Amino acid sequence: ATYQGFHTYRVSVGLRWGIILFITSEVFFFLAFFWAYFHSSLAPTFELGSCWPPVGVEFLNPFSVPLLNTAVLLASGVSVTWAHHALIENDRFNGIFGLVVTVFLGVYFTFLQAGEYYDASFNLGDGVFGSVLFVATGFHGLHVLIGSSFLLV
Repeated sequence: ATYQGFHTYRVSVGLRWGIILFITSEVFFFLAFFWAYFHSSLAPTFELGSCWPPVGVEFLNPFSVPLLNTAVLLASGVSVTWAHHALIENDRFNGIFGLVVTVFLGVYFTFLQAGEYYDASFNLGDGVFGSVLFVATGFHGLHVLIGSSFLLV
């Protein structure tokens, strides 16, 4: 089987464990940020005025750009699945078209995220709220940007 271009059983098991460990590390990485956010919101410290959200922080309307970003991410998941199934069926045109749509949606998400950062009434240095939000969403945006770049290549 190795000479036919397939992986051996040991290599397949190693690759499977590698992706499982990678996904697990991603889950725990983002779990730490969610934990920090929930801890700070459920037990606000004296430095924050013992209130949540901190004074001066204006939340974004969750039914505007954040909801649009969620829809864009869900649509990109549909389009990449469409491209995947097209490539399995040797449908080159729909495979390429699905990947182009996915990359476009990834870039669109990145621009929407940058607009959210620009319009925010707080920044990275505004305590735990700003730092957790910007770092967590920034890493997620970086993840989308890298994924879009990989699909583009």
